[in-house]
Amino acid sequence: RENMKIFKTSQIKELDAYTIKHEPISSFALMERASRAFCDAVLPLMERGRRVCVVAGSGNNGGDALVVAGYLSMMGIPLSVFLVSAKNKFSDDCLQARRNLEKRSVQVTLVGESNPDVFNVAGTDYVIDGLFGSGLNRSLAGFYKDVVRRMNGSGATIFSIDIPSGLFGEDNRQNDLEAVVRADYTFTFQFPKLAFLLPENAKFVGCVRWLDIRLHPQGISSLPTDYEWLDGALVRPFLRMRPKFSHKGTFGHALLIAGSYGMVGAAVLASRACLRTGCGLLSVHVPGRCCDVLQTSVPEAMLELDADGSCFSETSDLSRYNAVGVGPALGKKEESRMALGALLDSVYVPLVVDADALNIIADAGWLCRLPENTIITPHPKEFDRLAGVSTSGYDRLEKQMILSVKHKIVIVLKGANTSISMPDGRCFFNSTGNPGMATAGSGDTLTGMILSLLAQKYEPEAAALLGVYLHGLAGDLAAADGSQESLMASDISLYIGKAYEKLRSA
Repeated sequence: RENMKIFKTSQIKELDAYTIKHEPISSFALMERASRAFCDAVLPLMERGRRVCVVAGSGNNGGDALVVAGYLSMMGIPLSVFLVSAKNKFSDDCLQARRNLEKRSVQVTLVGESNPDVFNVAGTDYVIDGLFGSGLNRSLAGFYKDVVRRMNGSGATIFSIDIPSGLFGEDNRQNDLEAVVRADYTFTFQFPKLAFLLPENAKFVGCVRWLDIRLHPQGISSLPTDYEWLDGALVRPFLRMRPKFSHKGTFGHALLIAGSYGMVGAAVLASRACLRTGCGLLSVHVPGRCCDVLQTSVPEAMLELDADGSCFSETSDLSRYNAVGVGPALGKKEESRMALGALLDSVYVPLVVDADALNIIADAGWLCRLPENTIITPHPKEFDRLAGVSTSGYDRLEKQMILSVKHKIVIVLKGANTSISMPDGRCFFNSTGNPGMATAGSGDTLTGMILSLLAQKYEPEAAALLGVYLHGLAGDLAAADGSQESLMASDISLYIGKAYEKLRSA
């Protein structure tokens, strides 16, 4: 699992030092390796003939930029190299990179507080941003902020080395966001930074790619972190083969409690996704007046009709079921609130809770009533109702991880990099999915998928991780065959089978 970890920036410094000591390799040689990887990634994105402005700071990130400038100069690319420093103090590796450039007769223009106007960038240029790296711990101000503003205001295409200058690697709540480079592309080393996975930083990082610079695998495996990257390699071992002599009972009986009169589509979407994900039997508890819609739309499902024609008002005998899902389009009537309370007190099988059921729980303050290992699947606004309004994605992530541990529940916080927090304090960020999935019913589909996996007796952790990964992968496959704009939630269900197939064969 070494390459799936996500580290804080302070830990990455430790990994650099470990690699230097145990590979062994000099600090400057590691810098050259990283810079070469950056060049290999960035060159295919550049049109020949356009000027490249290399903006280097006085630390090791600036050293990276100067080494990059050396590689580009050997290829005959037109260059302007700016070495930016307010105090004329440079790291040893930065000085070494500068000396190497000057040996090749590449002009390096020093930019300081006394001559800021020598720094000029045109809209037709490419900018290599190596001003500051991931070790920054205070906002850029004064002279440096002005340099950043000039870069952002130039209209040039900006490629940031490791991290956009001025951005903190984790928490940017106290940062001056006017003093952060707005990169078009960020090429980060070895691992994504936590800040890249949070929505408020998308405007700074642009398109993110991470580059393997071969940090020492033993250092990576021995360094603990609470954060992991959710990819196919992580979830593939969860997949099970279906035995030849199995029957529908082998794959579990799920109960889905969803829908209200006029909002029965959510129950249809969740039901179809549940069945497509492989459970053997599905019963759907819906208001009595929703019977015909479900019977027609999902003939494979059995119905459990509520005595109330328009809303969820009663719980049934749960002894027949292997897992229960509740919430999509339930509404928030008093009858539904009472019935949900009764359900939480009586359920003893794995449970996934979504949508209106979460809103009822938030209003009533019932988080503490959820059984251990319950999976909840809020979107950010639903989560804020449960945990209080968050000032940023990082603030919300902290609250998410605290709530998971406090209540011993799995929280699937939906978004571009859906975060899944565990009762033991770990948190995973999903690698699949696309903006086309930001459409009505997508969350209902995810609920049905996770419910299906729980009914098939996957452990809650595995059900949440596998469900989220497959959901995003199915959305990616659907968008690839159509477009992100045309994607509907029902398309996601149609591609669940292909998502399984792709995951197995990768």
